[in-house]
Amino acid sequence: MTTTPTLSPPGAGPHPDPRRWWALAAIVACMLVLGFDGTILNVALPTMATELDADAGTLQWIADSYLVVFAALMLPAGLLGDRFGRRRTLVAGLAVFLAGSLVGTFAQDAGTAIAARAVMGVGAAFVMPLAMSVLPALFTPDERGKAIGAVSGASALGLPLGPIIGGLLLDHFWWGSVFLVNVPLVGVAVVACRFLLPELKDPAAPAVDALATLLTVGGLGALVYGVTEGPDRGWTSPAVLGTLTAAVVLLTLLTLRSRRQTRPMLDLPLLRHRGFLWNTIAAALAMFVFTGLLFFLPSYLQTVRGNDAFGTGLRMIPMPVGMLIASRLAPPLTRRAGVRVVIPAGLVLLGLGALLGSRTSVGDGYAFTATWLVLAGTGVGIALIPAMDSALGALPRDRVGVGSGLLMTLRQVAGATGVAILGSMLTAAYRAHLETPRVLAAAAEAAEESVMGAHRVAAGLGDAALTRSADAAYLHGMDLALLACCGIAFAAALLVAAFLPGTRARVVTPSTAVAAETSHARQ
Repeated sequence: MTTTPTLSPPGAGPHPDPRRWWALAAIVACMLVLGFDGTILNVALPTMATELDADAGTLQWIADSYLVVFAALMLPAGLLGDRFGRRRTLVAGLAVFLAGSLVGTFAQDAGTAIAARAVMGVGAAFVMPLAMSVLPALFTPDERGKAIGAVSGASALGLPLGPIIGGLLLDHFWWGSVFLVNVPLVGVAVVACRFLLPELKDPAAPAVDALATLLTVGGLGALVYGVTEGPDRGWTSPAVLGTLTAAVVLLTLLTLRSRRQTRPMLDLPLLRHRGFLWNTIAAALAMFVFTGLLFFLPSYLQTVRGNDAFGTGLRMIPMPVGMLIASRLAPPLTRRAGVRVVIPAGLVLLGLGALLGSRTSVGDGYAFTATWLVLAGTGVGIALIPAMDSALGALPRDRVGVGSGLLMTLRQVAGATGVAILGSMLTAAYRAHLETPRVLAAAAEAAEESVMGAHRVAAGLGDAALTRSADAAYLHGMDLALLACCGIAFAAALLVAAFLPGTRARVVTPSTAVAAETSHARQ
């Protein structure tokens, strides 16, 4: 493996280069942008619908094009980082994200806005896994937990910042400003990453397999699109069934092709290592629950509780605050008790937060919501930070790029699946409990689409009873979905406690085969 470091390698001397913390600040800036870019567009969509003359389907594409491309390209991005250099590829991803943001800033039609979001998804797919993959090269195992905690906290903090920043921008500027806000942060991150990050690559990494890349992009893109559209279109609709079937076929073909390759893009042999496998499962299930929670909250806080977008973002902050608390607690807890204790404990705490949230009723004040949000945020952080640290620590140094790509892809797919499944559960319960006896059929259909639709219908008709029914029905669905989150978190805790290898000094010890491969790569 060829290494051309800009920083002193971790542990190389008694005084590690302090610039590694500035490098971490650059990575944190990247993740903060990706975090709020996932939610900032939500508050701009109504304005874009008017300015761009976009219907509901077009708005869905503006939102989904970013997510689908993002998830589909992370595996190829990891391989390209291993082959051509992780710093170089990360900077290229930031530049692509910057270009997409500039195009979106001055878009004059919906097609251009969709294209801009897709280009931003391409850039994000390179930034996310490669930003994580450089951490093992920058920090010692003792420091890596803090670094991953900072990166995870920044990503989580960006989610509620999206509506806050978006609301402020739309109050004073045009809708394109929600894209323009990315430019200064990403520009600074490009310069910082270029001069502060070490260059790490594996010249022995295989050439990019064009067919495997097509199968990966097509399969993952179809999977994420199918699970994203399922709640809205219906799981039995031809579009959803067709894309999910295509995803199964394409990913099966990718798996068969990968088994015949020595260094495949989909590096399934990594999943044979229990340390990497079960830490990845823990991270994916934590994201499944966490992303589901984030899906429920905006509608509850904005529609049921009556807050505007800015106020909704402010009221979501207790969850990332809990993650920031966890970023301080997780590393010392892991050193003392080991991952086999700490990760299940975090998942149990996450489950308890969801269980407490499932007791939410229409009359509860915000203090109750803030309490279970802090509990859930702390739990997901205590579970996620050691799981990510251990998974990255289990990877051979020459496979960190492709391995982190696999890890982040599974996290992203788990998050999309969590929104789809838990969202479908909430929607079904909402529709079953909504009462519209005195409402005309067309108005009742609009009210059944969403709690926001019910509030619009009720406001137009002056029907306070419909508003109360919609709020109660939404809370019923949210409570059921939160109970499901609780069950999933508890089940994940049991699985991880049973099967995750536990150590104290070194979070994950590679198997003999992986260790031998690492030793060979360093020779």
